[in-house]
Formats: sequence, structure tokens, C-alpha cells
Amino acid sequence: MRTNPIEKYRNIGIMAHIDAGKTTTTERILFYTGISHRLGEVHDGTATMDWMEQEQERGITITSAATTCFWRDHRINIIDTPGHVDFTIEVERSLRVLDGVIAVFCAVGGVEPQSETVWRQAVKYRVPRLAFINKMDRIGADFDQVVTMMQTRLGAEPLVLQLPIGKEDNFAGVVDLIAERAIYFDQSSLGAEYEVRAVPDDMINRVAEYRLKLVEALADLDDDFAVTFLESEEIGADKIREVVRRLVLASVATPVLCGSAFKNTGVQPLLDAIVDYLPSPLEAQETLAVDVVSGAQTAVLVDDDTQPTALVFKILTDPHVGQLTFLRLYSGTVSSGMRLYNSSRKRYERVGRLLKMHANKREEVKEIFAGDIVAAVGLKESTTGDTLCLKEQAVLLESMEVPEPVIGVAIEPLSQSDQDRLESALERLAAEDPTFQIKNDEESGQTIISGMGELHLEIIVDRLAREFKVNANVGKPQVAYRETITTFIACQGEFIRQEGAHPRYARVGLQIEPLPPDQAFTFENRVAAEILPERFVVSVRQGIIESLSAGPLAGYPVIGIKVLLVDADLHEADSDEIAFKLAAATALNDGLRRAAPSLLEPVMEVEVVAPCDFIGEIMSDINARRGRIQGIESRPAEMQAISAFVPLAEMFGYSTQVRSRSQGRATFSMQFSSYDSVTQETVNRRMEYSVL
Repeated sequence: MRTNPIEKYRNIGIMAHIDAGKTTTTERILFYTGISHRLGEVHDGTATMDWMEQEQERGITITSAATTCFWRDHRINIIDTPGHVDFTIEVERSLRVLDGVIAVFCAVGGVEPQSETVWRQAVKYRVPRLAFINKMDRIGADFDQVVTMMQTRLGAEPLVLQLPIGKEDNFAGVVDLIAERAIYFDQSSLGAEYEVRAVPDDMINRVAEYRLKLVEALADLDDDFAVTFLESEEIGADKIREVVRRLVLASVATPVLCGSAFKNTGVQPLLDAIVDYLPSPLEAQETLAVDVVSGAQTAVLVDDDTQPTALVFKILTDPHVGQLTFLRLYSGTVSSGMRLYNSSRKRYERVGRLLKMHANKREEVKEIFAGDIVAAVGLKESTTGDTLCLKEQAVLLESMEVPEPVIGVAIEPLSQSDQDRLESALERLAAEDPTFQIKNDEESGQTIISGMGELHLEIIVDRLAREFKVNANVGKPQVAYRETITTFIACQGEFIRQEGAHPRYARVGLQIEPLPPDQAFTFENRVAAEILPERFVVSVRQGIIESLSAGPLAGYPVIGIKVLLVDADLHEADSDEIAFKLAAATALNDGLRRAAPSLLEPVMEVEVVAPCDFIGEIMSDINARRGRIQGIESRPAEMQAISAFVPLAEMFGYSTQVRSRSQGRATFSMQFSSYDSVTQETVNRRMEYSVL
């Protein structure tokens, strides 16, 4: 039986750039809602949500962790996500199942590169957002600058609901612009107690100015409120909250709050804002599914009494209970022991135990309801992106986009006894993480593991040793190059086999042309169905896809190509699917060789923040790494930010270099941007590398 009404559910995530304070903010939320009775700190390795040893040692979040708390009779399910770009899939799959998001920004750094990435992910999934400007106590904190950066960098429509009282060492509390009151937090109770007072005298004019700006912004964005604004001399706090909520639910605007989670200031008003402005599952964006039988698109009804529909969004290996399958139940009711149908894989699964998670701690429940986010034990076949439902009304929910790995290393066991354990452990890690891939290089016999960055693979190798007790040697990082074509070409392929019991014949004519590298592959059939039946067209496409896995230059996958099937010939008795698959592969391989193939390399978007004195030397180093500098931006505390595009191959070991060139005062972040052509000199230098 449901204990919390669904309208009082909030399924939210906390996202931000690395070191903006996501986990610290979550720790304060758990403390003030009574879930934990001590304040865990990231820098001490005691944060509840950073439960992995690797997270505690490095002081960063690596895997998204789920927990539940209660505030004002509302149930808040929280997912704390990583901020490092190497673990962006954790943010992607969390946003896929969440109804609302808190975007945390550092008051000094503002909108940083990974902030932009996760914001775009939230926009893609149409997830309503709140903004929390954290670290207002830090030297260089600038509230207004962060709000401006939200507008210019994110294209956001910020609604400033709070102003900081003081800043840096003088940061003392926040002013609520809607209620026109000041809130001060008692540090002797670790911020659990707070006092509401009148607005400080020196802020009265500024508060009046910002409140008017807020009301005018609401009037510009909401026609009904515009009428109220024009007709009323005084607009009450409840009316403002009502229209703010309406705009947030429509993803039109983003409320902005501020505080310092580390200094226990501003978190309770953030909890109020979660309840006041973010949607319940009933108010969230409509979830669409495709009927497996008819192919028609339908909306998933958020109701306990309809058929269960759930999305698997995360797999985790637990040393005590085995594989945990995290799922979001959009509709219906699921109980332990229930038999569900995996419509993505066309297989039945039986739900064993159902667990509500609190980081790595578990609470077993017998039944879950629409809106719940839980972990299930016993689902052996399901993986990230799969839909669970009933066979009689099978539907498919929209899955998730998984970015391709950009870096790989060769790995081999230290001893023969480690070989089987290594293969098993890698398979389990790949099941957890869709961005982690394993490939056996047939030429060298090596096992190549690929991921999103050096840190990503470092964590994988560390987990192999600690969790799976597998010792392995790891080679140097290798870049995941790609190949493409640069010109249009027409080509033909023929497969004829006369000998044997089953003669085969097929001929196809293709046209191939280049596409931008961000478009992997498109296929178009221009042969009429009466000339070539659909089953043979499917085989042609399959033969093309398989051939694109290894290009003519160095065996790297081919991207940025459009293939048109323009001609075909078959024999009524001798043609079959295999013949057309092989004929298509022959045609494509011939075309790729003649279409002026080119090697592509991953290019990273890099941002380096450093004191002004070191900017010249850092820029010179970026140029030496074949980087293209895009611009320089001033930051608080006499810092400057350099933005540039640099090939990934030139960025290995950069963290050590940039520290040595800035006396340890510079920081940098990077994320994948695109694939770009490689110069001939680089081709000659890189051709001896192993194929990834």
C-alpha cells in the first residue's frame, strides 16, 4: 500500500561541474532532513553519497548514488551525479529518469565546461531546473556574474529569488526576495537552526530593485501574471510562487538561489524550493512509449492501477547481493516475485527482491508504485536502457544515447590464473557502464579496453584489483581514431559461388558520399521493392555496417558517410541474404579505398583557469600541442580562463605539465568536442599505434 501520495513525490538530481559542491549539498540535505545524524565531508572521505573507496580517496563523485529523504511531508528521491566529464554517462542516464534537477554552480568559477554539458543534457530531456549558486563564502565569489554567465553561456532565463547577505568572509545569510525577509543560519547547530529577520538596512534598496526585476520578468514570461501585474499595486508572495512554479514546470525559466553548503547556509530554503517549484511525477514532462505490436506512439499513464512500465537506467555489481538493476517505475505497481517482460530483449524476467537505496545501504520493500526509483535483484538479462512491462501490452520507452569511447589501453593478466577472472570482471564492468567497451585485437591478440578518458580507465583498473582481485598489466593510453571519406564515389560489388550444393549470386551498386564527422552513418535505399525485396535490403545494410567497423587506412571504424543503394541484381534461385550481405561488403570496401579516405582524431574542448602571470606560457604550450585557442575570459581573483580545442593525443599527462608551468595554481578541464582531420605528419607518426 502506498504510504506517500504521488503528488508529494519529487524525483530530483543534483548536477554540476566537478568541485562545485554537489555532494556537499546532498550531505547537508540528508542532515537537515534527519536521514543522517552527522555531517559527512568530501575532503575527509566521510561523505555518505561517495561510498566507493576510489571516490573517498580522490574526493570526487564517480558513480551516481540514490537516496531518499522527507521534507514538509514530501518524499524526495535524490540522485547525486558525478561532475567529471569521464563519467558523463552517469549524468545522462540519471537525467533520463528524473523529473527535476538542481544545477549547482560555484560562485567563483561560475558556469564551467561540465556545467554546460550537464545543462544541455537536462535541456535534451526537458527536465525542469533550479539553480543553486554555492560557495558564496569563497574569495572571489560573485553572485551577479554567475547569473550573467547563466544567461550568456547557457541561454537560460534566470529568476533571482534570493540575494546573498555579504560575500566571501562576510557572507552571513540570504534574503528571500519573494517574502522580503532575511534568513540567518546558526553555525553552533551546524545550520540546522535559522532565524528570520527583517532585511538589513543597507540592502533595502537593492532588495526592492531585484524584487521589481523579478516581478517584471514574470510578467514578461507569463501572460496571465502580466494582467495581474498591471492591475495590482501589491502582489503577494503566494501569487509569485504560483507563477514561478508554472514557468519552471514548463522549463521556461530557472529560479536562482544561493548559499554555502560547506558553511551550512542556504540549504533549507533550497529544500523548500524543491517542494515548491519542481514537479511531482504527475506534473513531469509526458513520458512517451511505442506500442511493440502497432508501432503507435502512446503516453505512459502515471497511475498505480495501470500496467507496470519501467525503464532500467543503471546496473551495479554489489559484492553482497550480486547484480543490482536500478529502474524507474513510470506506471503501475510491481511486487517482489513478479514476472515482467523485457520488451527490448523479448525475454521474461522475474523480480527477486526490491530495494530502496541509500547510497550503498539497502532497505528491502515488498512493493513499489508509480514514481518510485529502486534497485531490483534477480534481473539477469536486463541492461541499461531496457523497458520492463507486461507481454500483453508491451511497449518500448525511449532509450538513452551512449557516447563513443575516445581512449583505450591494452590490458593483460599478470598470470594465467588471472585470465578467466579478468574476462569475467571486464564483462561485469561493461554491463555496469555502457561507455566502457572491450575489444580483442585479432592481429596482436591483445585485449583493448576503451573509455571516456584517462581517469575513467584508471578507475576501471583500480576496481579490477580491489573488487575483483584481478592483477593486470596496462599499456600506454591510445587514442580512438576514426576514418572517413572525402569525396563522392560510385562502386559495385558482386558475389558469385557456383561450386557446392548451394550456389549463390548477388550484385549491388552503391554510391557513397562524405558527411560531417558528427554524423556516423546514414543509409538510403533507392531500389524499388519489386526489383529487390526488403529482406535483401536489410542484408545489404547489415553488410555495410559490418564493413564500416574497419577502414582502409589503418583499420579504424569509419564515420561520416552516407551510403545509397542505387542498383541491384538477383537470381530467383541462387540469391539469398548472405550473398547480398557479402556483395554489399565487397562494394563498400572497394568504394572506401577509392574515396580519398582520411584519418580523424578526437579533439577536446579544453578550459584552463590560471593566474594572469602564467597565461602567456600556458598559451604557448597549448599552441605547441596543436591547440586552437578560442578566447580568454577574465575571472575573479585576478584569474583568467583560456578556452581552446586541442587533439586528445596531445593531452596525455597535461595535468602535471600545467601545474608545473603555473607553480601549481592552474586548473583545467576538458571534454570531447568532435572528430577532426589529422595532418599527414601526425598520420605518419601515429600509424604504428595499435588499432582500438
